[in-house]
Amino acid sequence: MSFFDELGRYLSSANNRVQILGDLGDHVYLALLPLVIGIVLAIAAGWLGHRWAPARQVLTVVANLLYTIPSLALFVVIPGLIGSKILDSVNVVVALTIYTTALLVRPVLDALDAVPPPVVAAATAVGYKPVRRFFAVELPLSVPVLAAGVRVASVSNISLVSVGALIGTGGLGVLFTDGFQREYFSPIVVGIVLTLLLALVVDLVLVGSRNLLTPWTRVGAP
Repeated sequence: MSFFDELGRYLSSANNRVQILGDLGDHVYLALLPLVIGIVLAIAAGWLGHRWAPARQVLTVVANLLYTIPSLALFVVIPGLIGSKILDSVNVVVALTIYTTALLVRPVLDALDAVPPPVVAAATAVGYKPVRRFFAVELPLSVPVLAAGVRVASVSNISLVSVGALIGTGGLGVLFTDGFQREYFSPIVVGIVLTLLLALVVDLVLVGSRNLLTPWTRVGAP
């Protein structure tokens, strides 16, 4: 039997399709929830670092240190820190939230630094208070630079979720471990293809969202 026949036989099974869809749903949840939470936390940290130079230095160092922690080690350590069970999906969510926040602190700072000072000064002159100015002027103008960091973080999360399968959590990584244990390559191939497609779809959604949030960047474009 050829590999493609074997793959077709694997996909023709209703039970396998149900498992694949379930694993895909788990993967989306485990990858995107930490991304959303991480973006919010990174924006808050970036705002603090942008306004206060000492905080900027501390945040940058801490973010760099956190991102160097091996993902598998973090998945194992977190249950002891938050009191969860070793197989709880919350461990992956917390770990990837930490990674996402650490990865995005620098892009948020760079994005806020890229906002033209005259624009900030003009907003202040017309009566914008710091918090309102941040959400109405600085944050929207920082989106083009920030979006690049978010796209990297999304791909990183989608990839790292697969590592969680080694400790028994869900996601497409389950297909990898199942395939390796049984020396059955069809689930491995399906897992790889779906992971790549998920990363592509999420990236396209982020690009579309960036374009919707920054219509001024297309003014005058041919």
